[in-house]
Amino acid sequence: MYRVFALLGLSFCLATASQAHATTVGDPSFDNTTMRPSLLPSGHSGELAMTLPPAADIAEALGTGPATRQALGPQVMVRVDISSQTMTILVHGKVAYVWKVSTARRGYATPTGFWTPYRMHVMWRSRKYDNAPMPHSIFFYEGFAIHATPYVKRLGTPASHGCVRLHPDNAKTLFALVRQYGPSTVRVSIEK
Repeated sequence: MYRVFALLGLSFCLATASQAHATTVGDPSFDNTTMRPSLLPSGHSGELAMTLPPAADIAEALGTGPATRQALGPQVMVRVDISSQTMTILVHGKVAYVWKVSTARRGYATPTGFWTPYRMHVMWRSRKYDNAPMPHSIFFYEGFAIHATPYVKRLGTPASHGCVRLHPDNAKTLFALVRQYGPSTVRVSIEK
C-alpha cells in the first residue's frame, strides 16, 4: 500500500514538474532551470522533495559551461598564514598577490577561520586603542580588520593587537579589489 502511494506521489510530482517547466519556457522571469523530483534518503518517510540539478547541469543550461562551478564560489580569496606572516590573494582561483603581514603579537590573538567582509572604511580610527588610525580597513570578524600600517619595518613579524596589518600600498590595492568585486564575493581565511 505504501509503495502505491509513493508511486502516485511520484507521478503527480513528475506531472507537476513537467507542467512547471512548460510554463517557464519563454518566460523572461525564469532562467529555464527546472527543479526535479527526488526521493529523500532512506530512513525518512519516503516523501518526495524537489531539488535543483547539480551546478554543472545549471551551468550547462545557462550556456556557461562546466567552468561555472568556480564562479559559484568566492571570486576573491584572501588567505592569511599566521605562521609565515603572509597574505595570498587569489582572484578567480589564481594567485594575484603575495604580501607580508603582521598579525597579533604575544599576549593578543588574531582569530582563525573563514569570513566574509561586513564593513569597509577608507579611514577608521580604533576606539579601543587610543584612536589609532586604521587606513583602508576591511572588517571581517567582530572588531578585527585588515588594514594599512605605518610600521612597515615590522611586516613579516607578529606586531598587532589582533588585526591583520598590511603595507599601505597593499592595503589600498586590496581595498580597491574588494570594492570592485563586492564584499559578498570575498572570503577571508586565516590559519595558523
